[in-house]
Amino acid sequence: MGELRFPGAHRTLHPDRLWIWEKAVYVDENRRTWLPVIMETESSLQVLLRQEDVPLGEATCPSQLGPCLLPPAWQLYPGRRYRGSDSRIWHIVYHIQFGGTEDMLLERLPGPEQE
Repeated sequence: MGELRFPGAHRTLHPDRLWIWEKAVYVDENRRTWLPVIMETESSLQVLLRQEDVPLGEATCPSQLGPCLLPPAWQLYPGRRYRGSDSRIWHIVYHIQFGGTEDMLLERLPGPEQE
C-alpha cells in the first residue's frame, strides 16, 4: 500500500497505548484524549482517531460501556500497526499533524491474526 501524502502535514509519533476512558473517549500514556469516528463498509472497518483535548470525567469500566466495534485498548506493535485487546490487528493508514489537529486512521485487518 502506498503512503499517503498531505501537503503541509507532518508525521508525528504514535501513542504506545490507547485505553477507553469513557464512551467515545480514549486516552494515551500521556493522558492525551482521542475521539474515535468509526467508518464501516462491506469490506473493512476503519477508525479515525482525532487527538482533541476534552475534560476527563471518571474512568468507566469497559464492561459498563456495552457492545462496541472497537477494542477497549490498543498496544503499538512493530510495522505500523496496533494490536487490540481483542487480539485483532489494526494497520496505521496514516498519522499526521496538520494545523494544530492530529489525526490517526486505523484499519482493522481481516481475521484475528495471532502472533
